[in-house]
Amino acid sequence: MAVTLEHPESVSAIQDGDLSSRVAAEAYVGGVCFKLGPPTLIGAELEWLTVQGECSTSGRSAAPRPQLAALAAALGPYAPRSIAPDSPALSLPGGSRVTIEPGGQIELSSAPFAAAAQLCEGLRIDSRMLRDLLESRSIRTVSGAADADRRPKRVLQLPRYRAMEQSFGGIGPFGKLMMCNTAATQVSVDAGADRTEVTARWTALYTIGPALLAAFACSPALRGAPVGDWASQRMRTWLRLDHARTRPPVEAWPDPVADYGRWALDVPLLCVRRPDPAHDGDAAAKEAGDNGHDPGWSAPPGASFADWLSGALDDEVGRRPDIGDLDYHLTTLFPPVRAAGHLEVRYLDAQPDDDWMVPIHVVDALMSTPAAVAEATAVAAPLAGQWLHAARCGLADPQIRSVAVELLTLAEAYAATPDAAREIAGALRRCRGGRTPTDEAVADGAGGGS
Repeated sequence: MAVTLEHPESVSAIQDGDLSSRVAAEAYVGGVCFKLGPPTLIGAELEWLTVQGECSTSGRSAAPRPQLAALAAALGPYAPRSIAPDSPALSLPGGSRVTIEPGGQIELSSAPFAAAAQLCEGLRIDSRMLRDLLESRSIRTVSGAADADRRPKRVLQLPRYRAMEQSFGGIGPFGKLMMCNTAATQVSVDAGADRTEVTARWTALYTIGPALLAAFACSPALRGAPVGDWASQRMRTWLRLDHARTRPPVEAWPDPVADYGRWALDVPLLCVRRPDPAHDGDAAAKEAGDNGHDPGWSAPPGASFADWLSGALDDEVGRRPDIGDLDYHLTTLFPPVRAAGHLEVRYLDAQPDDDWMVPIHVVDALMSTPAAVAEATAVAAPLAGQWLHAARCGLADPQIRSVAVELLTLAEAYAATPDAAREIAGALRRCRGGRTPTDEAVADGAGGGS
């Protein structure tokens, strides 16, 4: 998640350098992952599948993935350094930065805004400009949360993703599918002013998760996935891979600030960064590309960050971790809500066309006041923890549909603006009828492509 919701007064108590102990590491995680301050900011990430050339009649994404050189040429000064190491990687006019995912998906990471309406306007401006830039090289975005037409193929050849593919490959097919063939809408909100408010907001975002997952599920088809009917094949991929990394035991966490640090240190290492001689001395380029050289970032199987910190991996890795290694490890954790200074909501499918505005307004409304947070938590409590059931059944389950309708009704009442309330009201009508966002887009005559 590249959105940064950070308050000027937020200062880490530990500077870069060696970690002295597990206690120090846990304290550091709590400090950097939960920046305390009045909750005033909101951000989002939007992802799209991409195709180059004409799609066949068999499906919207039934066309080749773009070549990285074509993406870099189309994006010009806005290209991320992962595909253009010398790029200035400028932000788009609305404040968003462009990133590329392993399978060629393209992503806009917004700037933080004080209001959801401003956030949506910035993303609207940037998404239109992004489409124009890509179309200059015959590249198109496809509004789809799961690729129903193409087999997964990794086009971004970075050591991080090589290690990730290798690690997840030992578990099953879902890792590569998640990396290469899925897209999400992510919303980020501030953690809270103090530990009490952090706990309330954290608990709320997890409790409302299954119902909102179902309300915005629109990925029933994913090529390469095992047979099964799922409302959100995208979320299925997350829930079916590395459970230690994607399913923290939050129900047993009385204090997320402390408990997240303990959990993070016990999650197995996904990769261990090692020097890349191809770009020695250039930190940005090391992450940007390796020109075919494999620096071997794979981690000892099953070893956790705590193992590395304790010295158990001295022979395998040859050094102890520092703060930079811990910061990087935190980026390899993929829970439904991730703490990254702010709170990232990661359980929402990419929405058809411009419908991504609706979940932004819903999350904004439900997190708008302590009263809204408490009411949303109480409404969604019957579905707490039912991630798999919600991803599989979606709104077809009467209880899930009922809770989703209650939550959207509450969100409409707490909406920040009349326009936001109207957007939420449309989704509410859809949910009452048990229709998915894609059903609604098809009924309205939208094609789901950009």
